[in-house]
Amino acid sequence: MSDELVMIMAGGKGQRLYPLSRDRAKPAVPFGGKYRVIDFVLSNFVNSGFYRIKILTQFKSDSLNRHVSRGWNLSGPLGHYIDLVPAQMRTGDMWYQGTADAIFQNINLIADQNPKLVLIFGGDHIYRMDMRQMVDFHKRHNADITVSTVPLSLERASQMGIVEIGPGHRILGFTEKPAVPKPIPGHPDMALVSMGNYIFNTDILLKILASNHQDGTTAHDFGRNILPQVLQQYKVLAYDFANNICPGMEEQEKGYWCDIGTIDAYWESNMDLCSVTPRLNLYNHEWPIRTTPLYYPPAKFVFADENKRRIGRATDSMVSEGCIISGGRVNRSILSPGVRVNSYAQVTDSVLMANVDIGRHCKIKKAIIDKNVSVPSRTVIGYNLERDREKYHVTESGIVVIPKKEKING
Repeated sequence: MSDELVMIMAGGKGQRLYPLSRDRAKPAVPFGGKYRVIDFVLSNFVNSGFYRIKILTQFKSDSLNRHVSRGWNLSGPLGHYIDLVPAQMRTGDMWYQGTADAIFQNINLIADQNPKLVLIFGGDHIYRMDMRQMVDFHKRHNADITVSTVPLSLERASQMGIVEIGPGHRILGFTEKPAVPKPIPGHPDMALVSMGNYIFNTDILLKILASNHQDGTTAHDFGRNILPQVLQQYKVLAYDFANNICPGMEEQEKGYWCDIGTIDAYWESNMDLCSVTPRLNLYNHEWPIRTTPLYYPPAKFVFADENKRRIGRATDSMVSEGCIISGGRVNRSILSPGVRVNSYAQVTDSVLMANVDIGRHCKIKKAIIDKNVSVPSRTVIGYNLERDREKYHVTESGIVVIPKKEKING
């Protein structure tokens, strides 16, 4: 059996991603057409050779449960598994009080497997990573705890845990979501942040969790409480994610990590996939992003009537299986499986999730339309934001978001 146990935190509400997180946990939000956010961390672990994985769920986990149980089946006879673990209130009549409390409430899982290392990772980020390289770093440097880190702009870093490091990769300071992040020496516009991915020696993790559980004054969170408190007592090291290289990785992808915690970040990361040379290359067959297989027919583009300008066309876009572009035009957009764009419709700079139907003569720009929404003919979205704000959720940057199954009156 492996010496490592993987525990993925997948119970977050993702409040800043509302309304996409209205009906589902953040790790279950669709991304890149055919994927869910959880697919990225699971693919990274499976591609890295880790086959003992526990997914800790809590908030509105039904769609996440269905996705994982139907598409992520490992070999049981070989001792391989991806187990979904719902919140069970094993330590009292409370849901998870924080990330550390979530692990503590499932400490029986660690006792059952008796691993030497516990890998605690978030389930809601977009990136490609060889997890084995981080484990090798942890072992090579005889670390007690290792935190994966990445540099971000000061503006984005204010929503993260800020890490200060000294000689030998040693973490000297850790501050969770400061209003004014401390910049990296020599780089005044950047800060070093925690990716929320940790490796713990099991014996040390158990001691820390037991002590934290007894402290009624804390939020029982790794970033807010535990990491700042253990820096003097234990050897806590920073792993430089920029040094992590996967097979088939292209130069622009090195160090790419996206916390799609806001609608703007979600939209921008999807739009990047439409680029000629995106930061994240989904077409790397040496390190595939795996997902639940969908049995749709191929995408279809119909009508080529130049005279009436009734042409099924998609440019600078990603079009998933089962889509029909029926005489409409799509540009710089992501289409999930089963989307239909009808004649004379125009879709630009948008994300359309599964089974969205765009009626004839519609004009859609800079929108995110969630699953199973039917947009009536001649509806215009994204061209008059004042009017759109009366009907829909619109971000400050002008992204129009229409929730799942929303009924639209054209």
